[in-house]
Amino acid sequence: MTEPFKLLLDPAVVRAIGAHLQRVAPTFDRPRFEQLALDGLDALELKARAMQLADALESTLPANFAAGAELLEAALAPVTVGDAPGGVRTGPEGLAGWALWPVGEWVARRGLDDPHRALQALHALTQRFTAEWAIRPLLLRHPDTVFATLQRWCADPSPHVRRLVSEGSRPRLPWGLQLRPLIADPAPTLPLLAALQDDPSPCVRRSVANHLNDIAKDHPAVIADWLQRHLPEASVERRALLRHASRSLIKAGDAAVLAAWGQGEALLGRAELAITPAQITLGERVQLLATLTSLSRRPQALVVDVVIHHVKANGSTSPKVFKGWNLTLAPGETRTLAKQHAVRPITTRVYYPGAHRVDLQVNGAVVASAVFELRVPGGFTPATGRSAPG
Repeated sequence: MTEPFKLLLDPAVVRAIGAHLQRVAPTFDRPRFEQLALDGLDALELKARAMQLADALESTLPANFAAGAELLEAALAPVTVGDAPGGVRTGPEGLAGWALWPVGEWVARRGLDDPHRALQALHALTQRFTAEWAIRPLLLRHPDTVFATLQRWCADPSPHVRRLVSEGSRPRLPWGLQLRPLIADPAPTLPLLAALQDDPSPCVRRSVANHLNDIAKDHPAVIADWLQRHLPEASVERRALLRHASRSLIKAGDAAVLAAWGQGEALLGRAELAITPAQITLGERVQLLATLTSLSRRPQALVVDVVIHHVKANGSTSPKVFKGWNLTLAPGETRTLAKQHAVRPITTRVYYPGAHRVDLQVNGAVVASAVFELRVPGGFTPATGRSAPG
């Protein structure tokens, strides 16, 4: 059984942080740090644990930020070799891995008035873990200073530092502070991404793809333009990066992005969609059977997705796109595509009974539809406002 994420910051990690800080600074108040860090730790989830450990560091490290940063840097493990430091953990040689999340949070809090020294500390931290969350408050408070540093870091020898350039400035980084100015206008990060999209490190290129996908959520035209400029004559590695960056817009059927990939033309042919059984109960699944017949004299590159319109509490529906197939339909060919879709209870969606329309979407356009009826025993019936019969 997989251990809960919160155990990445467990009492053993707390004691290791205290031990390494005391190792490099014998006067460090290790008992107080551990007392503050461990108080109620068992009840907290991962992020809350990181914040509590950061609180404990604030209460026990030197009040002078530069002095505290120097102490923390001295306690770090040797620099990670290779692309991804995610599996590195704190050991006898020093601090590394998840133990550095609260350390980065301490830098983000206490280093806001000394951005140059804070960035120096994050440069060291990111080579043993990541500083993608910690750099964001600095970027919002001191954008000119941080962006000038990020531009220099594009040529840093460490792939971890180069990855931080992209990952730390992502507008919508998971678990990270949203960068609302960059959500509104991503222009400041575009030169950085252009400099990194052909980086030799797969880890860096993956971050660039995710950053571009973040931008796509608010500025699809920026990504369409990016593809027009950077996709022609792209290397295999860059094409893979750009495909990953396009994933949300391809899934949404964005015409300009599909066209950039040669998949923007409407299906020339016939399409049918069948669903069996016609009625299911929550927890069961339906079989989707799509049939495409080409009436074209040339091959057609197709992105085929499924859109399920889930019934909401008020009786309206909400569409959700599910990835289907990428294929080339030969001239005159008939292709049958089968897919099972389970309708099971999940934490992120409440299911309501009723008719659920399913659309077959080809290159962003709906070409066929069908319906299945969902029963939810004892559930709320949107049309009547009453519970459905069990």
